[in-house]
Amino acid sequence: MADPVSRRSHPRRKDQGISRSWCCSFGVATQSPDNRGAAAVRSSQRPPSKPQKPAYSGSFHSSPSPSSRVGLGLIDPRRILSPGRVSPMDSDAALVPLPESAVAVSAAAVVLAPEVETVDPPQRPKSRMAAQVPQPSPSAAELGASAVCSEERSTDLRLVLKGKDRSYLVLDLDSDVLCRSSTYFAAMVLEARRKPADDSGESPKIVVAEIEHLPVFKDTIELMYEKDAVRWLMKAGVLRSIDILEVSSSIVFPRGVDSCLRYLEAVPWNESEEEKLKALFSRCSLDHPLAQDILSRLYGQVAAEGLALRLLRSVSGGANRGSKKVLQTLVNDLLSKSSVYHKDPAGLTKDGLYEVSLSCLASLLQLFQEATGGAAAEGRRGTMLDRASCLVDSLSWLLELLLDRHLAEDFVALWAGQTELQHLHEAAAPMLRFELSRVSAAVFEALGRGRLHCPAPLRWRVLRAWFGPMLVDFGWLGRRPRGLDLRSMEDSLGRAILTLPLPQQQALLVDWFAFFSSSAAGDCPNLSAAFQVWWRRSFLRRPSPHQQ
Repeated sequence: MADPVSRRSHPRRKDQGISRSWCCSFGVATQSPDNRGAAAVRSSQRPPSKPQKPAYSGSFHSSPSPSSRVGLGLIDPRRILSPGRVSPMDSDAALVPLPESAVAVSAAAVVLAPEVETVDPPQRPKSRMAAQVPQPSPSAAELGASAVCSEERSTDLRLVLKGKDRSYLVLDLDSDVLCRSSTYFAAMVLEARRKPADDSGESPKIVVAEIEHLPVFKDTIELMYEKDAVRWLMKAGVLRSIDILEVSSSIVFPRGVDSCLRYLEAVPWNESEEEKLKALFSRCSLDHPLAQDILSRLYGQVAAEGLALRLLRSVSGGANRGSKKVLQTLVNDLLSKSSVYHKDPAGLTKDGLYEVSLSCLASLLQLFQEATGGAAAEGRRGTMLDRASCLVDSLSWLLELLLDRHLAEDFVALWAGQTELQHLHEAAAPMLRFELSRVSAAVFEALGRGRLHCPAPLRWRVLRAWFGPMLVDFGWLGRRPRGLDLRSMEDSLGRAILTLPLPQQQALLVDWFAFFSSSAAGDCPNLSAAFQVWWRRSFLRRPSPHQQ
């Protein structure tokens, strides 16, 4: 006989000894010579440890297999596996006879890859969802199995959820909870119970196939076991709650629908969450009062008639320049053609825009009447300057809105007909009257850039009325431009003059030449380029009619 120590170095014998010990984990290894030698070697190498307790008192060395102990009540019959399979339970753990009314786990879940056999785990009383893993895999942890019930329940039903990507979930559930929660599952459970039971003793099984999102479906099942569903949804978030709401509606889970709607109605949404809710309500019809409250936040009817006109009046009548600037930018973004919002003008029409413009002009006229009234206005000069500046800002902003909508031609006629304002301009203080030239500068720039298509008589009227005041106020415009680009305005003014017939060009440009020759640098617009063009057009020899 070979030395037991030498047998230790033989890899084949060593593997056989280990294999026999693991496969017979339910009994005690026989005292064969091979086992005795291997045991002696292992015991000589193992460090001393505390004496171990016997595995269980009811084991016998002569027991042929673990299955013979089922009748003695020592081993749970659910632990018996198919031939060639081993139990995942620890072989050193003590076995206790299970009573007939043993409590099983409340739910067990696992994500299995396709074509993988499910192995029944050892059943122990639990109150939480337990992962049922046939082999080490991170997929169960990714599911994030959490608490589903605060009290112990039995599991008498197996639910198999199959996804479209060929993955699936296996859930061991309490059929009573499932039937009370969902009408859809109640019918499936009733159908499963009608089928004759097989001899394996397994729980009835129902299958739901072609599921879009398995984790969402699992969360919906988990919600059935939650006592405070709304608090659970608060941790899940809005996007996940919307998905659970759709699944709850599809499986007729009223408590889930109610909990999701109560949560979603009470929290704010961002733009992506709002779009997802709109998509859900376009696919599903939810007969619930809270659903109508959510729809009122999405599609509520508002009194849009005249709303934009009210906004324009509020902005144009404002007295604070900073606030007006912010509101003007906001309204421009909402009403512009490139806005991401709906293009509904909400009652904004041409008549409405001109109504607000006339109101601003009336206020501006009244202000200049007060300013030129004598000593009564001396104490309010600072306030008048601020008011005049705000009104001119409003007129310039309204003109820009009209230009964007190609409706500004009538504004040119309106500004050209302000005869009384022209007379008051001559009597007003320079620091006040130059505000009127800011409106003229906006009109001239629009004409010179081709944004206004007015007939020649109208262009002549507006230039003849406000060209002289512009020459007088140009120095103050340079001191207080308030966002006006003087170089661009000079170029646009010259171009606007050149759109007139040559005699009218001559009348305006000769006046400019005389004023410019006696003005200080920067106190008069430089129209030299336009003057040269007019000169070339006027005195260049033209062909006679006989030569044409």
